[in-house]
Amino acid sequence: MADQVVPHFQNTSGHDSVAIGARQFMCIGARPPFDHPHIFLDMGTESEIVCPYCSTLYKFDPTLNADESSPNDCNWTPEAA
Repeated sequence: MADQVVPHFQNTSGHDSVAIGARQFMCIGARPPFDHPHIFLDMGTESEIVCPYCSTLYKFDPTLNADESSPNDCNWTPEAA
């Protein structure tokens, strides 16, 4: 797992829902510096999940790559330390 990066998503624009290509991911709320604690969310076998911090509704879309979102302004890549 160390060689795999967990996709990160945010909803700075305030979309009603965000379609993503991953069932396991990190929600950061908004782009830094306005982010909330970065939390790991796992949809399991479900097709959607709501972030308990920012209430963003994430919906799984199998046509997207794991790090893609629709709207496409919701994916976020953490900067290297």
